[in-house]
Amino acid sequence: MDRIKVLDETTINKIAAGEVIERPASVIKELVENAVDAAATRIVVEIEEGGISYIRVTDNGRGIPADEVPTAFLRHATSKIESDKDLFGIKTLGFRGEALASIAAVSHVELFTKTREESFGSSYKIAGGVEENLSESGSPDGSTFCIRQLFYNTPARRKFLKTPMTESAMIYDLLIGLALSKPHVSFSFINNREEKLHTSGNNNLKDIVYQVYGRDVANACIELINADEKSSIKGLIAKPSISRGNRAFEHFIVNGRMIKSQLLSKAVEDAYKNYSMQHRFPMVVLHISLSGEDLDVNVHPAKTEVRFKSPQAVYQAVFDIVTASLKSQVLINEADLWSNKPDKVIRNESFLREENKYTTSEPKINENNFTPNINKKENTVNNAKQDSGNTGFHDNNKRDVEYYTERMKERVRAYYSGETASETPKETNKEAPDELPFLREDARKFHRIIGQVFSTYWLIEFKDQFYIIDQHAAHERILYEQTLKALREKSHTSQQLLPPLVLQLTLREADILEQHMDSFTRLGFEMEDFGENSYAIRAVPGNLYSLNSKDLFIEIIDGLSEEACSSLNPDSIDEKLASISCKAAVKGSREMSEKEVQEMIGNLLELENPYNCPHGRPTILAMSKRELEKRFKRII
Repeated sequence: MDRIKVLDETTINKIAAGEVIERPASVIKELVENAVDAAATRIVVEIEEGGISYIRVTDNGRGIPADEVPTAFLRHATSKIESDKDLFGIKTLGFRGEALASIAAVSHVELFTKTREESFGSSYKIAGGVEENLSESGSPDGSTFCIRQLFYNTPARRKFLKTPMTESAMIYDLLIGLALSKPHVSFSFINNREEKLHTSGNNNLKDIVYQVYGRDVANACIELINADEKSSIKGLIAKPSISRGNRAFEHFIVNGRMIKSQLLSKAVEDAYKNYSMQHRFPMVVLHISLSGEDLDVNVHPAKTEVRFKSPQAVYQAVFDIVTASLKSQVLINEADLWSNKPDKVIRNESFLREENKYTTSEPKINENNFTPNINKKENTVNNAKQDSGNTGFHDNNKRDVEYYTERMKERVRAYYSGETASETPKETNKEAPDELPFLREDARKFHRIIGQVFSTYWLIEFKDQFYIIDQHAAHERILYEQTLKALREKSHTSQQLLPPLVLQLTLREADILEQHMDSFTRLGFEMEDFGENSYAIRAVPGNLYSLNSKDLFIEIIDGLSEEACSSLNPDSIDEKLASISCKAAVKGSREMSEKEVQEMIGNLLELENPYNCPHGRPTILAMSKRELEKRFKRII
């Protein structure tokens, strides 16, 4: 058996480098964080071939005194802590003293540095952990690190690097995060002699977002500020219209340190859940400050993770402030119908022909000979009765048909009198106050309902915009919040089943049912044990009565059997149950009357979030008069 022996310093440094230095981006992270700790206000990063062959990081920080330069490259040499007691109050980004030693162990390093107090700077060369030269140099204040041939002496690790383009992209993403975490520092990134990123360092976070992500993202940002005696949360979150298919836009900075955190991601994503589509992630930049006692930053070699002393309190604080900020905003999306598409000339020959049905010699319609298509309306009403359930939207009786007939006659009379018929009050023709939003009770008198498109979308004119409402998405949201409210206030309604529905469940399904029996009861289900894992359902929620009760019940059970449900709180269970109510929503491709739409708008006004269905789809889109005029070339 081999004897136990102490490894030599070179081998130790290479092993340590494997923990800290994984790729060029790791080198840059360590050097940039050291520059920030040295009070730099300007940092320039230059790379070639993805940083594999060449990296240069220049800063205007304090620099390293000449007599301390060799010491800086020793393992565990640091100016940022002195004892283990300092680990509980770390205010710097780096503190382990491993970065320079790890970088020097696997590359050729050349350092030029000078402090403000020194007349001359220092030039230092070290390769593979072996010192080569130390001399005086005419250097500017600050430090410049040149890293060449990364992993030249560990080829096995070098071959695991990605292509230069991929490595460059990782560095770019890293610097974006660093720029957002330190808005008072100006960052420049030069890739193969071409500048790819430049931030002003003016300490205005929104300006940094503009410089990094562009105008559209910056304009969609909402500012957050929340503080108490022990902590503070500030930063920016983007409106739900700005999202990505991954978490690349989620930036979390804790005590000035850029980190990754499943806890913080979950808090933010839970707050956005009802505003975003599934598998879409928000753009956020959150700066969180905590006391050193509430945080452990010494849990990861690369310092990319932290441990919270009270994770639930942190989760709740982030969730609450993001939720409150989203609720405070008008989140109606702009309809960007022609985004990035060239103008097209649409030719519809049947529309342009003289023999079009609107220009033929058919008899003109007037008030006396007008007869609406009653059969069509009756069929629509009957169909609505069959597939809508107890939705509250359809008045399935003779009066609905009479109303429809009178409405059409009004339109004919208005046509011949030169007037415009509308069910909305006369105030529609008056100008609405500029500050009045679309979804306000006192704004309804200014709404002008234009009509329904494709039996699914309703167009409404208001001030200098028109709004498009998706009747299915809007009704889904209404039912969801109404059901959730009924669950929490225990004000459900039930519909009896005769005869009762008997279900045979597996042992696992029966266990899930028993765990959540109270929630099912609050939703409106009435059931009892029927023996041998069978249950008799004697009543179902009133708004779900028309749906297939057996399939619906099994679907609820399946939803609650997900592994994640084991950690959900009662509110989350209620949200899952309430989402089932969406199945009773009025479908698209079904005609609705203006009276029904008025009722739907009235219901939307009462919601916490009228802008998105429970699955994140928008309920309302807006388009401005100006945008239409631009598209029709009325303005340039």
